Order: sequence, then C-alpha cells, then structure tokens
Amino acid sequence: MHRAMGLDVGDKKIGVALSDPSQVLATPLKTIIRVNEDGAIKEILGLARKHDISKIIVGLPYSLSGAIGKQAEKVLLFSKQIAQATDIEIIMQDERLTSVSANQKLREAGKKGSKLKNEMDAAAATVILQAYLDEVKLNGEIAQLEPPNL
Repeated sequence: MHRAMGLDVGDKKIGVALSDPSQVLATPLKTIIRVNEDGAIKEILGLARKHDISKIIVGLPYSLSGAIGKQAEKVLLFSKQIAQATDIEIIMQDERLTSVSANQKLREAGKKGSKLKNEMDAAAATVILQAYLDEVKLNGEIAQLEPPNL
C-alpha cells in the first residue's frame, strides 16, 4: 500500500507528516524551511518519491466563519503549483484549529520553549493528516473540499 502525506503550509515553514502504509496512523516527519517555492516543491516531491506517496493532504486554513482568507488563497496557489509538478492526488483538508490541537498535544508530551516551536509545524501536519485518515476510515473515501477558483 501507498502512504499519504500531510502538509501544513505556512509562509516560512511547511510541516510534513506521513501515514503508515495502511493509511491509518499519521506521524510527524519534518519541517521544510521555505526559501523559495521551487525548492520547497522539489523537497516535497522528493519526500513523496522516497516514501511512496499516493496522495498529499494539504491543510486549508479557512477562517473560523468558513470564509477563504488571504492565507487560504496562498495555500491554494501553492497547492496548484504542487499539482502542476506531479500526478499525485492533492486533497484539501479543513485545518481550522489544528495549530491549537498540535500545540496542546506537544505540551501534553512535555515539549516546551524552542523544542515546542521547532516541532509545531510537523505536529500540525500530523493533525491535518490524521483528521483526513480518520474521516476516510469512518465514512469511506471522502469528497475533496471544493475551494473556489482563484
């Protein structure tokens, strides 16, 4: 079986998580520092090849009201760039409150200060990916979020 990859896309960093081969459990992999778009996309696709990824789940940061804001537009544009560079399926996953959840889980695990900050992005990607995997497990293959065209 193939793995799924989760991404928490920020302006400066991208958190990356992977599923196990049976796509049941998500674990943090790494944080990519965004120097430029091409380099970040190449690194993501390199990881996808290395880990036999069949789909990439990208967290879409809707506002709490459900609106598409500036950050969500940036994530959609970046996701389109990834999609143009690969034939791997790209799926958008609502990521509202994932950073809060990731922060709480890291604190519960005893992470503090710089250790917490360094692991936050990959932890957020793990929450995004796990939410997707849990929804698929509960409801079967789910319909992709249909963000507006930019």
